[in-house]
Amino acid sequence: MKTSVSVVCYRYKVLANGESPLMLRISKEGRRTMKSLGVSVDPKFWNFDTNQPKPNCPNRALIRQIVLKYETEYNGKILTKEINEEEFTPQTIVAEQKERIKVQTVEEVYKTIIAELKERGSVGTAYAYLNSYNVLKSFNRDKPLNFTFSRIDADYLERFEEWMRARGNKDTSMSFQMRTLRAVFNRAIKSKAVAREKNPFADYKISRFNTRTPKRALSKADVMKIVDADCTAESDFCRLAQNVFTFSYLCGGISFVDVANLTPDNIIDGRLSYNRQKTHGAIHVPLSERAMRIVDSYAEACERSGYLFPILDSRRHTTPMQKRNRVHKVCHQVNTELRRLACKLNISGVVTTYVARHSFATVLKKSGVNIGIISEALGHHSLKTTQIYLGAFENSQIDAAMQNLL
Repeated sequence: MKTSVSVVCYRYKVLANGESPLMLRISKEGRRTMKSLGVSVDPKFWNFDTNQPKPNCPNRALIRQIVLKYETEYNGKILTKEINEEEFTPQTIVAEQKERIKVQTVEEVYKTIIAELKERGSVGTAYAYLNSYNVLKSFNRDKPLNFTFSRIDADYLERFEEWMRARGNKDTSMSFQMRTLRAVFNRAIKSKAVAREKNPFADYKISRFNTRTPKRALSKADVMKIVDADCTAESDFCRLAQNVFTFSYLCGGISFVDVANLTPDNIIDGRLSYNRQKTHGAIHVPLSERAMRIVDSYAEACERSGYLFPILDSRRHTTPMQKRNRVHKVCHQVNTELRRLACKLNISGVVTTYVARHSFATVLKKSGVNIGIISEALGHHSLKTTQIYLGAFENSQIDAAMQNLL
């Protein structure tokens, strides 16, 4: 049966203005669907035999133009389906209508995302998008990104990659930039700022980048040099660096930002229980006697600041921005002290708080601990996966495993 397309005045519905809506009607094999055109007309000005406005209809020329436009468009869609021998129904023809695009520039979308992230306190993520924006702006010769997302095609991404490589960027950095840009593009698609079929990441594969990083773990012997070093005559920052490194190593490779945010509430029944700042996953690890001694050494400062370690102060660092800036500053200072300490102890390689995280996993692995507890992912792929694995085991299993650290 031939598919019919027509525009009708749906007189059974009367709008607030006293008129009835014009509807696109598609019929095929006894099935029918209707779609409002967003236009209405008084039924007395409509010829229901010809489905056209009467000669005395106000705006008759405009209405006839709208009717012709929709009938032509949908007859064309149906003809294409029939030529290609594709199955279709009236409903699927209507559903295939292209999304309405609300034109927004790349500049506008980036700034909207950054502002929203800052407003809800996701300062670190906001900075990641700000960094992405600034790099893309540099690629655009420091001009505002006042163009639409349709300009960012696979060829554009290839040129962006070449530009970053020419400036000495490593694959890990380029992968980060491309993944962030892809997230912004997906946001633009969702907000109808660009059509879905314009997405260049269907052709440009981010998997081309080698994001595997060299192992940054120390041997158990080198770790113990730091843990057992006598820093009593050193500066407060040197002692803090040693204590943070040791505490991280002994407490499941806890990251610096998580150490900074610990409060007395995170110690429950002799265990360290906290939610990761990065993934929000719940972590529960035993607090060894040595780790507890480190916490106790800052007890007096904790009473004043509200935090276990003298990094943040609840009286001074109250906003997400203040906390982020403080953590970033102290982390840099701590890492500087760790490098100095490592040099004095004849430890080769760059030592940072992050090395304690890798060392925790590597030492346990070499001690024969169940790979499911520590996970290869800690040093190679996804740190989030490691935390998921740790959370899946009984406390007793984790406790037994961590006896191998010292």
